[in-house]
Amino acid sequence: MGSTTSERVNKHRAALRAAGMRPVQIWVPDTRRAGFAEECRRQSLALRGDQHEKAILDWLTDVADINDWETPQEEKK
Repeated sequence: MGSTTSERVNKHRAALRAAGMRPVQIWVPDTRRAGFAEECRRQSLALRGDQHEKAILDWLTDVADINDWETPQEEKK
């Protein structure tokens, strides 16, 4: 008889730990939840025209490494 699912998972996790990895659990907002899109819009509008937000976005644009990125249009070609 083969190994159980929990045995396979434990083996996989042990291999990851042996490779120097460790598990991390994070909680993120549920994008399927009612009101999520509206809250994103509210927060985005609240930052409209904010100088700190503009500075951060400008910095992100400057430091982003997008040399090997493909746009969805390029992928279809």
